[in-house]
Amino acid sequence: MSVAGGEKQDPVRKTELERRIGKERLWGDGQLDLFGKPAAPPALDARLEALAARLPRRVRLGTSSWTFPGWAGLVYRDRYRSERDFVRRSLGEYARHPLFRTVCIDRAFYAPLTRDELREYAGQLPADFRCVSKVFHELSTWVFPNHPRHGARAGRRNPHFLDVGLFEELVGAPMRDAFADHLGPLLIEVSPVHGPVDPQEFVAALERFLGEAPPDLDYAFEIRDARLFGPRYLGALRAAGASHCFNLWSRMPPLGEQLRRTRGWVGSPLVVRLMLPPGKRYGDLAAAFSPFDRMQAPQPGMRDDVVALVRAAEEEGVESYVIANNKAEGSSPLTVAALAERLGAPGFPGAGAPRSSQ
Repeated sequence: MSVAGGEKQDPVRKTELERRIGKERLWGDGQLDLFGKPAAPPALDARLEALAARLPRRVRLGTSSWTFPGWAGLVYRDRYRSERDFVRRSLGEYARHPLFRTVCIDRAFYAPLTRDELREYAGQLPADFRCVSKVFHELSTWVFPNHPRHGARAGRRNPHFLDVGLFEELVGAPMRDAFADHLGPLLIEVSPVHGPVDPQEFVAALERFLGEAPPDLDYAFEIRDARLFGPRYLGALRAAGASHCFNLWSRMPPLGEQLRRTRGWVGSPLVVRLMLPPGKRYGDLAAAFSPFDRMQAPQPGMRDDVVALVRAAEEEGVESYVIANNKAEGSSPLTVAALAERLGAPGFPGAGAPRSSQ
C-alpha cells in the first residue's frame, strides 16, 4: 500500500495543475510530516472545486486504490499518527477531494471484506460516494495461472469460478448488509489464460452466473484476454444487464477498438479502468513511476477514447465510472484531473457552467 523507491526516468516538465497543487511528505524526516504536529493543512486548489462543478453529474471519476504516500500534496493534507493510521483512515480524506466520486477497492480481490471492514469504510464516505469493488479472486479466476503460489492448482480450471452460492455468502450479502449506500458496480476481474482457451466454455459459465446472480447488484466483467472478447460474451452481458469493463490493459485491444466492437454499447453503468498501456509490464512501470507524484507518460489516445466512451454514456443517459491506475500515466490523481478538464469542457454533454465564486 505504501510505495517506496525513487524515480527512474528522466524528469518530465510539470503541468500547470501539478505546479499549482504542490507537494508534501506523508511521514519521515522531511520538513512537512503528516505524523507531526504542524499548523493546519492548506486548502486544496480552488481550481479543483470549480472543475468538479463543471463535470456532468452522472460522471464518477476516481483511482485504483488510495493508500499511496506519494500523493501527499496532490490528495492528502491531513496529519496521521502513523503509517497504519494513514492506511486505516485516509479513505475519508480521499473522498473529500473535489474530483473523486468513486474509488476501486482493490484489496477485495485478495480476500473478501468483512461486514466490520465495510462499515468502517462506509463511515468515512459522504452520501453520494460510490465504490467499485473487486470480487474475491477465488470466484473470478477461471484458470489458475502457472505460478508456484498456486501449487497443484496451477494451470487448472477453478471449480469455484462464478459460484453463485459462494458469491452471495462472501461478497453479495456482506455488501448488501454493510455497504449498500456506497456500492457501485462489483468488478469481476478475469485474469488472462496462458494456453488455449475455449470462449464458448467461458461464456457458458458467464451466462449461468448472470442467470442466477442476485439481480439487485450491478456487475462489470473485466476480461484481460482478447480471445474472450467476442460477440457472444458481449451479448450475454447485454442480455443480463451487466457491463463490460472497458480496460486499458497490455493484452486487450485499445479502448477505442473495444467501443467499436461493442457497436456503441457501453453498458449501464459504463465502467472504465485505465491500468496498463499496450506492450508494457506492470512491475516495470510500478518501479519506474514510483512514488506516483507526477505525470510521466501522457497517453493522449487513451484520453480521447475515454472522452468518446463517456460521451456515449451521456448520450444514453447512463452513469459512468472511470478509474485510473498510477501505471497508466504515472500519477492517477493527475490522470483524473486531465480527464476532468476534457469532460467538463464547454459543449461536452452534461457539462455545466462553473459555479459562481461569490
